[in-house]
Amino acid sequence: MRAALRKFDMRELQTALDDARRARDLTWIALTAEINKAFEGTPSIPISVSTIRGMQNKRSVTSGVVLQILRWLRRTPESFLAGNAAPPQDSEILPEPGPGRILRFDTPAMHAALDAQRLQRGMKWRQVADELPGFTENMLTNLATGPLIGFPRVMMIPQWLACPAARFVRVRSR
Repeated sequence: MRAALRKFDMRELQTALDDARRARDLTWIALTAEINKAFEGTPSIPISVSTIRGMQNKRSVTSGVVLQILRWLRRTPESFLAGNAAPPQDSEILPEPGPGRILRFDTPAMHAALDAQRLQRGMKWRQVADELPGFTENMLTNLATGPLIGFPRVMMIPQWLACPAARFVRVRSR
């Protein structure tokens, strides 16, 4: 039997971000500018101050936003799973993309891993969706075409697959 899936705690992420911001004596505007440095030289749209300040109040936040925040905090996605007190494993550490590159989830790779696990377990997509809170069958099968996926929902997938989220994080120049 699989361990229960834990929810990604957006409120804890917001608190950690605010604590780090205050420790470095940054305004929200200065913090956002630091996070957005990764977007320089890319065609991606930088993150707005209001998005960063208000993410704890949203049902879903684009994974690109949260990944850049995690990068800035130097934290793993798993460190914000409810009840997680374990130190990060090397396999959970997000890749360091370097200048002019940002982090994104590779949703086709997620789909491939889900599909392989589904087939191995003799399941239908509907059964997989039943085990992943907040997902429908269509949402899971559509991952193959590379749509954006948001936090906190995205963190259910690596847990169901029993692997770190970093396995599906890729460095992108756009």
